[in-house]
Amino acid sequence: MPDNKSRPSQDQPWENGWAPDTSRAPGTRRLWLAGGMAVATIVACVTAIAVSERESDEKSPSASSATENTSYPGLISFASPSATPPKGKSGLSTDRPATRSPGQQHATTPKPAPDPSKSPSHESGSPTAAPKPPATTWRSVRSVNYPDRYWHVSDGYVRLDRVQGSESREDSTFRQVKGLANSSCYSFATRDGRYLRHRAFVLRAERNDGSSLFGQDATFCPRASSSHSGATMLESVNYPGYFLRHRDFVVRLERFEYSSLYLSDSSFRLVGGLA
Repeated sequence: MPDNKSRPSQDQPWENGWAPDTSRAPGTRRLWLAGGMAVATIVACVTAIAVSERESDEKSPSASSATENTSYPGLISFASPSATPPKGKSGLSTDRPATRSPGQQHATTPKPAPDPSKSPSHESGSPTAAPKPPATTWRSVRSVNYPDRYWHVSDGYVRLDRVQGSESREDSTFRQVKGLANSSCYSFATRDGRYLRHRAFVLRAERNDGSSLFGQDATFCPRASSSHSGATMLESVNYPGYFLRHRDFVVRLERFEYSSLYLSDSSFRLVGGLA
């Protein structure tokens, strides 16, 4: 059996005749550990530098644009173009409509105009219906100083008579229309289509012959009466200064006179038709 010799104490190797093992350098394990940590630190630093350089490269355009837009004192700077494109029909306009809810889009979206070629009148070939004429205005003309008497057509002349019976009411009712010679004035027509016109300065009912003279004789312009509130005086178009008045209960055309009798005889009230 081999001799088991006890290993001498290493505290005093030389005194005990024992020499230390010199085949391995002292602290080798610690050196390897320190070297591994140094290598790991270097790799981490290189990785961090590479990542930071990549981020700086990605942000470089905005930085360069900010540098270009920066104005330096002492240098001539030119205004940069506005970021908002001009409105209008140019190709630079890029305005987008605001987002709306479906209900708002339905309420504000204009409906397309109907195609005239597809209208019922075009499809059927019938002409477009003419607009309806306005409602007819029927008037009766009452005297101011003889309130129980009205204009009344009798034997072709216009007289100032009392109303007696339905026939008298019809003959005392006229259709008030726009003046034949002046649309801002009046013309009066009977139920059978005749017009009231002055001839020989006497008012009478006659058929319209289409002449310019007839249109002027049958046109009268209303003027407010200065002596009777709410009453109207009727001035001739072709005889300015001449007004219709009654004399001996016959309606005629006479020159204006500044007298109480003339103002009363030439003032009338246009009331609703009696018939």
